[in-house]
Amino acid sequence: MMKKMELKTALGMALRRARKSKQLSQEDLAGVSSQTYLSMLEGGAKRPTLEKLDAIASAMDVHPLTILADCYLLMDEKLTLDELFSRIRTELSQREAPPKSAAQSSA
Repeated sequence: MMKKMELKTALGMALRRARKSKQLSQEDLAGVSSQTYLSMLEGGAKRPTLEKLDAIASAMDVHPLTILADCYLLMDEKLTLDELFSRIRTELSQREAPPKSAAQSSA
């Protein structure tokens, strides 16, 4: 049986794939992170905070969920994009509706 890829390794690969798909270098993202830190993230040696992942994704003009989805697809090679989206769609549709005050304040 094949060993499942570690989360931080898959996340690093997903970050690198997103960056390369946008034809960006690590230096191009210097406004949000140092090249050293990005290299460590992409190599799986570091794990970003959610805020840092959001900032890096924004700098690449990629939605953070695109990076996370790619990460989980890399971790489970049997999982398809359609299966992942179907699960997410189902889970989101089953969540409790936010209180009216929260929904109104974000509108």
